[in-house]
Amino acid sequence: MKTIEDFDFQGKRVLIRVDFNVPLNANHEITDDTRIKAALPTISHILEAGGSVVLMSHMGRPKDAPEDKYSLKHIVAHLTAALNTKVDFAADCISEQAFEKSKALTARQVLLLENLRFYKEEKQGDEAFAEKLSAHGDIYINDAFGTAHRAHASTAVIARFFQQKGCGFVMKAELENAKKVLETGEKPLTAIMGGAKISDKILIIEQLLDRVDHLIIGGGMSYTFFKAMGGSIGNSLVEEDKLDLAKSLIQKAKDLGVSLDLPIDSVIADDFKNDAHSKVAMNHAIEEGWMGLDIGPQAAEVFAGIIKKSKTILWNGPMGVFEMENFAQGTKAVAEAIVSATENGAFSLIGGGDSAAAVNSLGYGDQVSYVSTGGGALLEYMEGKTLPGVAALSE
Repeated sequence: MKTIEDFDFQGKRVLIRVDFNVPLNANHEITDDTRIKAALPTISHILEAGGSVVLMSHMGRPKDAPEDKYSLKHIVAHLTAALNTKVDFAADCISEQAFEKSKALTARQVLLLENLRFYKEEKQGDEAFAEKLSAHGDIYINDAFGTAHRAHASTAVIARFFQQKGCGFVMKAELENAKKVLETGEKPLTAIMGGAKISDKILIIEQLLDRVDHLIIGGGMSYTFFKAMGGSIGNSLVEEDKLDLAKSLIQKAKDLGVSLDLPIDSVIADDFKNDAHSKVAMNHAIEEGWMGLDIGPQAAEVFAGIIKKSKTILWNGPMGVFEMENFAQGTKAVAEAIVSATENGAFSLIGGGDSAAAVNSLGYGDQVSYVSTGGGALLEYMEGKTLPGVAALSE
């Protein structure tokens, strides 16, 4: 697969698939521009090399038709300021006006196309739609790792219409950092899996068990393991249909010599809200009417100790309901331990989604090795699946 460094962009129009699916508030202001910041090096590299740039992205989940709240026009001013270059906007992605604007581009000019998902053909992977989009550029660069697991028109199908195609700096970094964990990670290797459900993480857990020394389990999914072991978990989240699976994972870890680390205690509450009554309980003995909403202080201490001794760390999923301040301490303790390990030379990959949000909201984003921009895509890559958006660049 070619990368952005393999092309001569002088005098070329470069069509870049970016991931500008950023959150907007009620006033259409960007509340987190992490994804825009991530794409800037790729865009700037092409402009500095004498190319012009056509940017295409989706935003939100519009119902296959234009919706003002999902219009990319709302990010033009922010993008102009971030690039320090005027960004023109086409109010449609395949209109005559859009093609006139992209054809008229000269060196170092930038055009942003309207939301791709205003057309149902985008998600359908429609070939005719992809071919129309391809007329916007001479070279195709995919830098939207967050959508690389989708076989959409702009991420997978469009590559067929380009002789020159490759990945941008975001895509390149995502794949390289994932490989550091999967293939070249120094031991001891620790994977930290959190979140609500085992069912969301089963494939990655099974893949990682062959590679890791420690598998730390936190978050809502841990209670399914405790129930599978015969514990009392009160009203905590549980997947009744995954109890046998939890037992089999415990056994598989034993057979492989992997330390499967479950939280010894929890901060429990009598309601799912920040100001509920709360206390600490051992995880095999949670009373009826109470639910676990965070790992407890003992678990946080044990997990931090394991993390600080690790040389390679993957974190995917929070340790509790970190959005509620009173149940965020476990997630914070894990983040701080990862920062400490990184300072001491460990490689740490934060696996997108809620983990990335937690690390960034705590202000630790710059103190870990890499924060992934692609939650679902990273998970699927680590599960051993082929990502259509990546495969298309090598075909």
